[in-house]
Amino acid sequence: MTHQGSCFCGAVTIQTSEEPEGMGYCHCSSCRSWSGGPINAFTLWKPDAVRVTSGEDDLATFIKNPMSERKYCARCGGHLMTNHPGLGLIDVFAATLPTLAFVPGVHINYAETVLPMKDGLPKLKDFPAEFGGSGEAVAE
Repeated sequence: MTHQGSCFCGAVTIQTSEEPEGMGYCHCSSCRSWSGGPINAFTLWKPDAVRVTSGEDDLATFIKNPMSERKYCARCGGHLMTNHPGLGLIDVFAATLPTLAFVPGVHINYAETVLPMKDGLPKLKDFPAEFGGSGEAVAE
């Protein structure tokens, strides 16, 4: 199954293939600041499952820290995805893929939340242990 997405103006288009490795919500201050919202809905993909199908010359990157290479359209500023080289995964923002059924499985960096949510999903203080975090769950 493939999904198409684009930036705000449509100059940069992307396509994903296969299924995401995971989906959830990030509550960290960096994701909140970048997205302009109280949480970031993420979908994680293997790098070879994500490709830019048009507008590659308009795709810009901002790197605040080496963990996250944030990709956006240089024309409209529309956010598309974040490459996480240390994890070997790409976060394609859930809103970028309108045909993907978003089925979140976890909240990460919940210790930083500004929007508490009671949805029954696991809430991790930081990152899962397999991604270098504590893996510690916090109460809803």
